Amino acid sequence: MSDAQLTLLRHGKSVWNQENRFTGWVDVDLAEAGRQEAAAAAAAMKQAGLHFNAAYASHLKRALATLWVVLEEMELMWLPQCSDWRLNERHYGALQGLDKTETTQKYGEEQVRQWRRSYAVPPPPTTEAYTTAAGIVAPASESLKDIIPRVQEVYQQRIVPLLQQQQSVLIVAHGNSLRALMKIIEGISDEAIMQVEVPTATPHCYRLDSKLQCVDKTILNRN
Repeated sequence: MSDAQLTLLRHGKSVWNQENRFTGWVDVDLAEAGRQEAAAAAAAMKQAGLHFNAAYASHLKRALATLWVVLEEMELMWLPQCSDWRLNERHYGALQGLDKTETTQKYGEEQVRQWRRSYAVPPPPTTEAYTTAAGIVAPASESLKDIIPRVQEVYQQRIVPLLQQQQSVLIVAHGNSLRALMKIIEGISDEAIMQVEVPTATPHCYRLDSKLQCVDKTILNRN
């Protein structure tokens, strides 16, 4: 029995990544540099001989645009694609839209590090309730721990059945939703996940056995 293949890809650099702002659920687009990163990631995956049976992305345009660039560059535009809000970035609450450097100057480096990298500490909540265009009620704020259930749910419901058939799946999402997936797949501890960084448009390729345990992980160099 052959192994299943799962590739996780964070979106390319967004406009707000370039401006050093907290983004979360704000639906900003890719920067031109992000589109170039996505094309480079596609070239790296193509060179590595990757081929996919299905592709998933969040509801946010920076992830969807990255996926579309990748599929076009890999000549896989025909591939079955699905967008699921449960793969969205975590909601950064009242920090969304703020400059990261200015926020650090105001609240201190350690506090901002806790908001950005800790497992269970959420950013301060927003008081501006809203519903997305797809009808999803946005949370007020989320920690990494808060998004584990939704990421686990979409993984079990939609991705696992494909992997159990030894299919190859591509997921394009965000730094924190991918950290959540990595925690689930690799069994990373609450403490160790604080040190995990997910660079933009850098493919993380997993080979999973029949029990969907990770037997190999490769991070491709898109340069």
